[in-house]
Amino acid sequence: MKPIKHLFLILLIMHATTACKNQNKSSDGTYYEENYNPIVANSVDKDLDKIKKEGVLRALVVYSSTSYFLYKGQAMGFEYELLQRLAKDLNLKLEIVVSNDLDSQFEVLNRGDVDLIAHGMTVTNQRKWEVDFTEYLYLTKQVLVQKKPDNFRSLSWKQLEKAIIHSPIELIGDTVSIRKNSAYSERLKSLSNEVGGQIVIDTLDSALSTGEIMEMVANGEIKYTIADENLAKINASNLPVLDISVPISFSQRIAWVTRKKSKHLRKAVNAWILKHRKTTIFRVIYNKYFKNKRSFKRRTDSDYYSLKNNQISKYDDLIKAHAKTLNWDWRLLASQVYQESKFDPKANSWAGAHGLMQVMPATAKELGIKDISNPDESLRGGTLYLKQMYERFNTISDSINRIKFTLAAYNCGYGHILDAQRLAEHDGLNPQIWTNHVSKAIKGLSVPRNYRKSFIKYGYVRGSEPANYVRQIFDRYSHYKELISLE
Repeated sequence: MKPIKHLFLILLIMHATTACKNQNKSSDGTYYEENYNPIVANSVDKDLDKIKKEGVLRALVVYSSTSYFLYKGQAMGFEYELLQRLAKDLNLKLEIVVSNDLDSQFEVLNRGDVDLIAHGMTVTNQRKWEVDFTEYLYLTKQVLVQKKPDNFRSLSWKQLEKAIIHSPIELIGDTVSIRKNSAYSERLKSLSNEVGGQIVIDTLDSALSTGEIMEMVANGEIKYTIADENLAKINASNLPVLDISVPISFSQRIAWVTRKKSKHLRKAVNAWILKHRKTTIFRVIYNKYFKNKRSFKRRTDSDYYSLKNNQISKYDDLIKAHAKTLNWDWRLLASQVYQESKFDPKANSWAGAHGLMQVMPATAKELGIKDISNPDESLRGGTLYLKQMYERFNTISDSINRIKFTLAAYNCGYGHILDAQRLAEHDGLNPQIWTNHVSKAIKGLSVPRNYRKSFIKYGYVRGSEPANYVRQIFDRYSHYKELISLE
């Protein structure tokens, strides 16, 4: 029996030794298998079913000249427009989260703060260790961004050719400035090995966008940087002093990013991308942000381009002054002004409303407004009317709900909102809550069986209009809060 016991102990020790060889030690002293990925193991277990249950798709985007920005009061961007369509197809509400630190975005994704990273990321094997990529959105290559001499227009072709570099080999011993942990960093390290010499990497703040870094090259603050060719072309169209002709990579796939555990979400996004990638509308959206140089210049030259100024419209100062009458965030009032007139003081509606706040002539007369085409007068009249509505809803304790009721009343009339509250209570909904309660009830007032009920006093209303009106104002307000500071 003893030899058998000894043999068993030997086998046990051998098994333990082998097991230890196949394990690695983590920072906290515990062991894990070689194919065990602690980043993935510790990421939140949230997939499409849970996202559908919440009803919201949270997407992390970059605030940049192509991905997501504000122009003349309207949210725009390549990723933003695609995300709107994706969320609609998935029957989800879209929630945009702006990335403040590109270095931490995988961490933000894996801990469940967002469901999707939606900006152009180069697919690399190193990144696949932490996350999974969707089907690619487009292909591009990386190019060197360098500055031509300040007097480049007066130089001959030969003089200009001598003043700039034409091959990555010429970067040996020189310095290239890029964001830390970017795909450009990976590429430069590989390029150093390929050319057999060191290329010095100067790391920049990860909060900087590609456009901002290219401006640093144009201003002479840094010598070189790297950019995806499509981003380089559109940004260089406004910076003619830059040369972007030197490629430093082959074509690469640009995609969005999901958690490794979000397999069903990734499958749904992949199906959507494959379905839409070759469509006309996809090409139109792509060209709008990456190829239309005239449109890009018009945006970047505008005072109402959020990356240039902290300004929504030419009437911001007036809106701020009149918002104090209501004690509202001026950006919320600005969103309503956009909804009413798109900041056009000459706007007229089919119903006879005029001006920035689309005040009806009869209402203007009651409020003592003589010229509703005058921006100051229109805002004064509109905010006075809003204040009257707000004070009427004094039984609603929640301030956000009270504002939503006020906006709805501004759109379709106070009486119709009272009817919607009565119908909500009749249908077992909460008459003090707007979203999914009174907003649902007011849609019902477009149906005879509801607006003919004995307790309905003001009859038919096209209820989808005030419901959409309030939703769109608050959706736009969320963009304004992300991109425009309160001051």
